[in-house]
Parts: sequence; C-alpha cells; structure tokens
Amino acid sequence: QVQLVESGGGLVQAGGSLRLSCAASGSIFDMNAIGWYRQAPGKQRELVASIVSGGTTNYADSVKGRFTISRDNARNTVYLQMNSLKPEDTAVYYCNAQRWIIKGGTVVASTSHWGQGTQVTVSP
Repeated sequence: QVQLVESGGGLVQAGGSLRLSCAASGSIFDMNAIGWYRQAPGKQRELVASIVSGGTTNYADSVKGRFTISRDNARNTVYLQMNSLKPEDTAVYYCNAQRWIIKGGTVVASTSHWGQGTQVTVSP
C-alpha cells in the first residue's frame, strides 16, 4: 500500500507558477494511476490531472495548457507543474493513487490512497 505526502503549495499571484510534489513510499508505479484532485470551498472535489503507469496523461479542460503532470522514477515522486495560475485555481490539492480491480478485461472498481492535501492560494 502506497503512502502519499503532498508539498509545494502556497500563495502565489495570478500568472505565477507553483510545482506540487507527491512523494510516495514504496513505488508509485505499483499503482495503475496517480491523480491530482482539488477542492475549493463549497465546491465538489475535482480531478485536474492524472497519469497512468504507462505514461498517458489526462487533464481537466480548465487546466489544459497550463498544468503538467509528470513523474520522476528515481525520486518516486509525481509532480504537478502549474503555470499561468488563476484565482479560480485556489483550492486544496490532493494526490491520489489508484490500483484498479479488473474483471473480464474491464476496470470494475479501484482502491484509492490519498495524501493529506496542500493549500494553493492564487491572489488576483
């Protein structure tokens, strides 16, 4: 079971950048997918970026072209590079690792492991 710790959040002005880190115990590549989620006050938790063990990435439309998810095998860490930040990006960002349950060639369920979250605040 992977353990996740996020870091790198903070206060930044609009247009600035932050890089979030998700450090994992063991190997993150034992998991099928890693995702970055965010949750703003009064909002539903939202998946903003994900990367599968094979390297394929996906992004929410709201962050495409601005955010990049990546992983560093040597450091066993997943990153979220956030550029051109906007006030609406303000949220607590969480790292999530999934291991899929597959039946008949289809993912029918998954196990999820969450980090504690890191606050990102973007001022106007």
